[in-house]
Amino acid sequence: MPGYRKLGRDSAHRKAMLRNLVTDLLREERITTTETRAKEARRLAEKMITLGKRGDLHARRQALAVIYDEDVVTKLFETIAPKYEDRHGGYTRILKLGPRRGDAAEEVFLELVK
Repeated sequence: MPGYRKLGRDSAHRKAMLRNLVTDLLREERITTTETRAKEARRLAEKMITLGKRGDLHARRQALAVIYDEDVVTKLFETIAPKYEDRHGGYTRILKLGPRRGDAAEEVFLELVK
């Protein structure tokens, strides 16, 4: 089915993994992961930042349904989203690092654009 990658996991595991990646990205503002995971997590992270830009109660509750940590949602709505007020998408960047030592998977930095 076009539109998403299965990442070799069942749906519950995949959703939990992507939620964890997005939560960590918004907390740390830069994470290291594989390229395919980063491309999928970027989709969800951009949606969360767009919710943060909306800023209303319904958007906050929608973000809380995806992001595990309430402190991260507060950071998203109070500090991260206002930085991107004049920007229409493209809130994240993927920087390639090279192959991982163990299995040669392509590793990348997934970070928020300054």
